[in-house]
Amino acid sequence: EWQPALKNVSSSWDVGIIDGLSGWTTSVDDVPADTISRRFRYDVALVSALKDLEEDIIEGLRQRELDDSVCTSGFTVVVKESCDGMGDVSEKHGSGPAVPEKAVRFSFTIMSISIRVEGEDDGITIFQEQKPNSELSCRPLSLMFVDESNHETLTAILGPVVAERKAMMESRLILSVGGLLRSFRFFFRGTGYDEKMVREMEGLEASGSTYICTLCDSTRAEASQNMVLHSITRSHDENLERYEIWRTNPFSESADELRDRVKGVSAKPFMETQPTLDALHCDIGNATEFYKIFQDEIGEVYQKSSPSREERRCWRSTMDKHLRKNLKLKPVMRMNGNYARRLMTREAVEVVCELVPSKERREALRKLMDLYTQMKPVWRSTCPSRDCPDQLCQYSYNSQQFADLLSTTFKYRYDGKITNYLHKTLAHVPEIVERDGSIGAWASEGNESGNK
Repeated sequence: EWQPALKNVSSSWDVGIIDGLSGWTTSVDDVPADTISRRFRYDVALVSALKDLEEDIIEGLRQRELDDSVCTSGFTVVVKESCDGMGDVSEKHGSGPAVPEKAVRFSFTIMSISIRVEGEDDGITIFQEQKPNSELSCRPLSLMFVDESNHETLTAILGPVVAERKAMMESRLILSVGGLLRSFRFFFRGTGYDEKMVREMEGLEASGSTYICTLCDSTRAEASQNMVLHSITRSHDENLERYEIWRTNPFSESADELRDRVKGVSAKPFMETQPTLDALHCDIGNATEFYKIFQDEIGEVYQKSSPSREERRCWRSTMDKHLRKNLKLKPVMRMNGNYARRLMTREAVEVVCELVPSKERREALRKLMDLYTQMKPVWRSTCPSRDCPDQLCQYSYNSQQFADLLSTTFKYRYDGKITNYLHKTLAHVPEIVERDGSIGAWASEGNESGNK
């Protein structure tokens, strides 16, 4: 039972898998509407997840020596939401209904459950998800045949999910756990999104935009000049305000002035996401960047003006062959997580250095990778203050050193430009860790491996 009752959500409790379009069937064309999406009702899915954790909750109370019969209210549940597009899901041979070849999967993970005890200021955590990035803790909510860049259909399907989530935030769940009725409040944090999805949900321009960051207002040129000193300024509410300014143009400005005023918000933010950094895609983005630096160093680009595509192709194949031979690292079409993790190691740098002619450049590359391997655990680990306290303390210093190297030795690549994830890695990590305690735990991996 929910108190007060949920707004806009039917009161029937025997809810199974429902049609994800929930009454929007007229708005979606070209596709038989009843095939396009299936989902659980959000409140029902959460109740089911809590019932799965019933034993853990009781055990948690027991371990904290809290009297089971006294603890009936004041439970707080923190939920991580993830959503990701899946590429080609076409039927390889079959004659099902005609549906889009792409799919989107939305899921959630119960991250922690805590309880407020009278006389205590802070809540006491009675359940903490130990493997927040495992597909086992990541519960699917909705599966839809939609291309993630088809904004209209995506919002039509996720609209009811957003409505249910909003209703649940204004209400409390009364649920029998361990034989007693207890009251739960829910907090939702949408952190399991890659940058493309965040930009779409928050109404920002696509990732090639001059406004390079989903956390601050920096432009690409500013971010490459000042690589480290930025703080998080964007938020869902601010994006909504900026959209209103964009829509109404109250100061009658030109398009360029207006765009500069709203810092690249040009669509209506649809779903609140938590401004954070997606650890998995951060890995992939930075590895892609290093892969390019390695090629440039093999070809000694710092001495030349602009090399031809042929030359670049030649350096790339030289490097791929060398990595394959010495590290058994097969070249990939598109950078993936596993390749990224293998490439961003000291061994890989040593192998690449064998192809770099100048001694100073080899040293610079080693230094770059050394700093990177010091920084990486901070945004990968589930609990950095416990797992890598030293690296956490040194992070700002290391990122400053890293930025200095890029803006001097590797200036040819970072003059006026920098990639989105590299900017976030250098500028925002300490602030997010300070706020959330972790970046790795809130990443999208669980959802990604569930997609598989």
